[in-house]
Amino acid sequence: MKNEKQYLELLARREIQPTAIRLMVLKAMQEAGRSVSLSDLEDMLDTVDKSTIFRTLTLFLSHHLIHSIDDGTGSFKYAVCSSSCSCEVGDLHTHFHCTECNRTFCFTNIPTPIVKLPEGFTLNSINYVLKGLCPECAAKAGKPNAL
Repeated sequence: MKNEKQYLELLARREIQPTAIRLMVLKAMQEAGRSVSLSDLEDMLDTVDKSTIFRTLTLFLSHHLIHSIDDGTGSFKYAVCSSSCSCEVGDLHTHFHCTECNRTFCFTNIPTPIVKLPEGFTLNSINYVLKGLCPECAAKAGKPNAL
């Protein structure tokens, strides 16, 4: 668990002015231990209105403090970037969406495969999402984790 000084350093590293709300949102995201949706953050921070949380996420995205994940559920998820991430294609990693509990996880140790595009095309982003059961849901269902 991080202390307030560490959260302040994360914000400063991305040139984001600290406010109480920004610290609350960052702390909630870090403590979740997984990617979170706007709705998740609303539940975690029930005293903060949705528009304030959304504006904070937008600011964090523009400063590359967090990245967004389109896991195909119709609701973007957000996760805190590593300190070396600049949200370039080379920084992208694989995500896993559990179809049972609806959680989405970042697998930062599994790089996103890069596809060679035909001449003239420029790659700006890759969305690589694996879907299945997380270990917790697989155990409840009595299914092994391997294919």
